[in-house]
Amino acid sequence: MAKSNARARRKSTGGRYIKFRKKRLSDLASEPTLTGLSEIRKQRVRITSGKIKIRLLSTNTANVYDKKTKKHKIVKIKTILENPANRHYVRRNIMTKGTIIDTDLGKAKITNQPGQEGAINAVLI
Repeated sequence: MAKSNARARRKSTGGRYIKFRKKRLSDLASEPTLTGLSEIRKQRVRITSGKIKIRLLSTNTANVYDKKTKKHKIVKIKTILENPANRHYVRRNIMTKGTIIDTDLGKAKITNQPGQEGAINAVLI
């Protein structure tokens, strides 16, 4: 079933909203991209005005920033330790913004949206 970003038909009190326009194609929403932990897989998606968004379907590396040395390193992700978005994502190895991951350098926190940017950026904790 299609997801929608349009306004609800009813108010929180149960009363109806009066329609002010028809349905639009721009009201359609996409399914969430749940970035997994495995070999790198990406998907190109056309968005509004013909631009391209690269979705990261799965990956096993991350761009980790070390605050002490002030340098970035590409490191391998071992496992997912904690996910504030959904506690069940830890068992399914799904990464979102704010997820704590275990890397070769130590624990790191994801600082971007991997499903919308095509890479994982993290900061060492």
